[in-house]
Amino acid sequence: MKTLQILRPVTTSILVILIALSVACGYSAKTTPPAVGTMPAISQLNPDSATAGGAGFTLTVDGTNFNANAVVNWNGVAQTANTTYVSGGQLTVAVPAAAVAASGTVTVTVTNPGKPGTGTYGSGATLAETSTAMNFTIN
Repeated sequence: MKTLQILRPVTTSILVILIALSVACGYSAKTTPPAVGTMPAISQLNPDSATAGGAGFTLTVDGTNFNANAVVNWNGVAQTANTTYVSGGQLTVAVPAAAVAASGTVTVTVTNPGKPGTGTYGSGATLAETSTAMNFTIN
C-alpha cells in the first residue's frame, strides 16, 4: 500500500512532463504566404462610350496579362457571368441596357482571381490582382 502511495505522485509527475514535452516540441501549422499574382493591364475599351438609355452591348477590353479566369469589373462590380475570355490580351463583357440607363462615368477594371495553394503547406497560392481603372463614358 505504501509503495502505491509513493508511485502515484511519481506517475503523475511523469505524465505531466510528457505532456509538457509534447506540447513544447514546436509543432505549428506552417503555411507558405501567397505570392503576387499576375497584374492585368487595360490598354483600350471598345466602344469607350455609350448613349444613356441605349441598348445593351458587348464591350471589348484589350490589354495584357489576362488570365483565363479573369473578370471584368463594371463600376467595381465583378461581371463574372458576363465576362468571356478571348485571349491573354482580350476579354469581352455583355453590358445590359440597365447599366447604361443614366449618363455618367463608369470605371472598368479587370481582376485576375487569386488561386489557392496546394500541398501540405499551401504552396503555390497567388493573390488576386486588379488592373488600374479605365473610364467608360455614358453620354
